[in-house]
Amino acid sequence: MARFADECLHKMHHVVRKLEVRLGPGTGDLRMRFGLHSGPVTAGVLRGEKSRFQLFGDTVNTAARIESTGERDKIQVSSETAELIRQAGRGAWLVRRKGTVSAKGKGELTTYWLEISTNKKRDGQQISR
Repeated sequence: MARFADECLHKMHHVVRKLEVRLGPGTGDLRMRFGLHSGPVTAGVLRGEKSRFQLFGDTVNTAARIESTGERDKIQVSSETAELIRQAGRGAWLVRRKGTVSAKGKGELTTYWLEISTNKKRDGQQISR
């Protein structure tokens, strides 16, 4: 999921550059921010005019709180997700955020910035944000 969020961020930059050429310079202000948290969820399909897949639970709510305290063009992860990333041998991707963030209904949370591809090579090409 960490790599997926990173790829989404890079794709968004690519799409925004194309939109800016087509729609004008104000379009270049579009940005994304991400919040990742790991834990149990309940999943289901909601039926109605349009069926859709939905996730429920405290894990989803925590991810939303983390996203809302994030910064544009950054991926913020919870300490639980950071621990899973470390266990996968990717601790170098993590930069601890200074201080804690206050999340509604959660209190103070320690979070990390996820920095996977900043100034590194991928498939032989230089990638930088």
